[in-house]
Amino acid sequence: MREYLLTASLAATLCFLITPIVRSLAMSAGVYTSLRSRDVHTAITPRWGGLSMWVAMSITFLTVSHLPLVGKSFGREATGIYLAGTFIMVLGALDDRYDLDALTKFAGQALAAGILLLHGVQILWLPINGILTLPANIGQLLTVIFVMVVINAVNFVDGLDGLATGIVAICASCFFGFSYLLAVVNGFNRAGAPSLVTAVVIGMCIGFLPHNFHPAKIFMGDSGAMLLGLLLSSAAITLTGQIDANAITSQQSSSTLLPLLLPFTVLAIPLIDLGMAIVRRLLAGRSPFSADREHLHHRILNLGSSQRQTTVILYLWTAMFAVPTVVAAFLPLWVAFVTGLAILVASLTLIGWTYRRSRKSVALAKNLEGVS
Repeated sequence: MREYLLTASLAATLCFLITPIVRSLAMSAGVYTSLRSRDVHTAITPRWGGLSMWVAMSITFLTVSHLPLVGKSFGREATGIYLAGTFIMVLGALDDRYDLDALTKFAGQALAAGILLLHGVQILWLPINGILTLPANIGQLLTVIFVMVVINAVNFVDGLDGLATGIVAICASCFFGFSYLLAVVNGFNRAGAPSLVTAVVIGMCIGFLPHNFHPAKIFMGDSGAMLLGLLLSSAAITLTGQIDANAITSQQSSSTLLPLLLPFTVLAIPLIDLGMAIVRRLLAGRSPFSADREHLHHRILNLGSSQRQTTVILYLWTAMFAVPTVVAAFLPLWVAFVTGLAILVASLTLIGWTYRRSRKSVALAKNLEGVS
């Protein structure tokens, strides 16, 4: 565990120190977000946060590859994840600067997934009638689809200062907890790569968040959102779609079922927001990727929550889905249920408090208008 803590700490420190440099570079290059009608920020803010994440990730990988335990995680899969991440970051950086069209970005995302396939990162089986080993072409297609869905889900949820950064950090923490359990406690060698990747993602997000939390000094942009989405999806595939099926079915603990649930519970909020947006826009006769102000965070803001309160509420909702799934790997199911219920109550309490406070502020404003 100490080596993984060192890995995350190094990534966090590097990302924190590098981000101000990238911020200045982005402003000089004209890579910034102008004010638009659908945005909630009120100042011109540079993008390219993904560039600082990538530099931090690169230096971290180079450094920790020499550690005794973490160094064993470096291999064909880790190489593919790094190369695909580099490609998708460059694509996102170009989009941040030149606003690429959707077709070009989709093609680039599919190509990044292809790089993963070339390095053995592929869904091999599904839990249908026990364990269903997939034909190679079907597994490859599902891998590409899954990678693209997660990339765009993270991109869609990136609508408030610090929102996507914190949600990805929570998701990566839950993936890390389960992969560490498999790799270190249960001895699954394949869980080593996702343990490494998620530890780095946690560090990058922690280091970037102080610059990105409201009021944000820099946005992660598509360069960051697509990079984080690819890293999360590749960690999920190597963790849940490639573990030896015979080894899983031979285990008798409750944790053997968790690989089937983990990607969906951990990524629940981004996936729900993505699904709702696509359905909403198609029903309105619009492109599923046209922008609007009806995302989950917009709806919570409309209840009277501030940006920071809304961000924390969505952090709690992410944890409500993700944390109990991982808790169930270590503790009885009733503990996982109580954990999820407690997080839900905390989020509803915060929503109720902000709503009542907003109503009181509106009532006070009306009273003042009446007096005047």
